[in-house]
Amino acid sequence: MREQTVVQKVGNRSGISSGRRSGSSQRPARRVRVQRESTTKRLQLLVYLPAIFKLTAAIVIGVTLFVGYRAAASASFFEVHRVEVQGATRAAVDRIENFIRNEVNKTGVWDADLQELNGGLVRMPWIRTAVVSRVLPDGIRVRITERQPRVVIRTSLGRFYWVDEDAVLLGEMGPSDQVPPFFLRGLSEEESEAARNENVERVHKFLELQSECQAAGIADRISEINVTDLRDVRVQLAGDESRIEVRLGAQVSGKRLSDGLAVLDVHRNSPRGHLISYVDLSQRKGAAIGFITGPHVVAATNSDDRAIATRSGSAGATEKPTRRAPDKPNQKNSNQQPNQKDNRKRIVGR
Repeated sequence: MREQTVVQKVGNRSGISSGRRSGSSQRPARRVRVQRESTTKRLQLLVYLPAIFKLTAAIVIGVTLFVGYRAAASASFFEVHRVEVQGATRAAVDRIENFIRNEVNKTGVWDADLQELNGGLVRMPWIRTAVVSRVLPDGIRVRITERQPRVVIRTSLGRFYWVDEDAVLLGEMGPSDQVPPFFLRGLSEEESEAARNENVERVHKFLELQSECQAAGIADRISEINVTDLRDVRVQLAGDESRIEVRLGAQVSGKRLSDGLAVLDVHRNSPRGHLISYVDLSQRKGAAIGFITGPHVVAATNSDDRAIATRSGSAGATEKPTRRAPDKPNQKNSNQQPNQKDNRKRIVGR
C-alpha cells in the first residue's frame, strides 16, 4: 500500500503569518501618523500666535489711548484761557468772547465742537460768517466776516435800523452813522421764510432804485420809498415837497420817477401848485396829479384845458377813492359838488 503524506499548505501559513506580521507592523505606523498630525497642529497654532498677540496688543493700546484722551481732554491743561477775535468792527467782541468761553468750558479746547460754535456765532447781529479754530493747548481763534449795512429802514414804531442786502436786521442807526440818501419803509416784520424772501426782494428793488436815482441826480428830492406792496411802490418826497407822494406802481425805475418829477415841476408853478398831493404814474395812459384844498381833494384845470385828475379824500391820502356817504335830509353841505364821480383824466401821454 502507498503511504500518504500530508503536505502542508505553506502558502496558507505563510499568508497567515505574513498577515499577522503585517498587522503587528502597522500599529507603530498609526501612532507615528497621529504624532505627526498633532505636531502639525501645534505648528499651525504657533503660526497664528503672532497675529493674536498683535491684535491683543492693538486692543490694549487703543483702550489706553482712549482713556488717556478722555483724561487729557478733561484736564485743566486744555481749559480755555485765550479767545482771539479777528475781523470784528461792529460786532460786539465781548459778546463773542463770552459765548465762546461758556460753550468751551463745558468740553475743553481739545473736545470743543467747532461747527456748533460757528452756528451760534452767525446768529449774532452783524456776523455773516465765522471760522472757529483751536489754538492748542488753551486757545480759541475766531475769524469774523461782518455783514455790510446797506439800507436804513423805518419800522412801524418809527425807529431806524440798518439792514444788509439779505434784509437781515443789524442794529439801530447811531447818531454818528452817515445818513443814507433816503430810507426804506415796508419790510415785513414776520418771522416766516416767505416773509424773509419777500424782504430780500424789497431790499434788492430798493437798492436798484437808489442807484438809479443817484445816477439821475434826484436822490436829494426823496425822503423814503415805501415797498410794502411791490405792485404799488410809492415815493415820499423830501423838504418843501414832503407832502407830495409819487406813485410808481409795479414799474419801478429811476427814469419813471424822473418823469414823474418832471410832471410835478410843470404844475408846481401853477396857482394851485402848492396844493399838489400826489403824482400817480401807475396808470397805463399817463400821469395824474391830485390837489388838496381844505380837507378834500378837488378837481382843477390848467390853462390849456387839460383836466388834472383828482380824488376825494383827506389831505395826503394815498388810498383809492371811496364813495362818499349821502348827507342827512336837513343838513346842508356847502362843499358838496354836483358830480361826485372821479374826474381823473390823462395829462401826460406815455
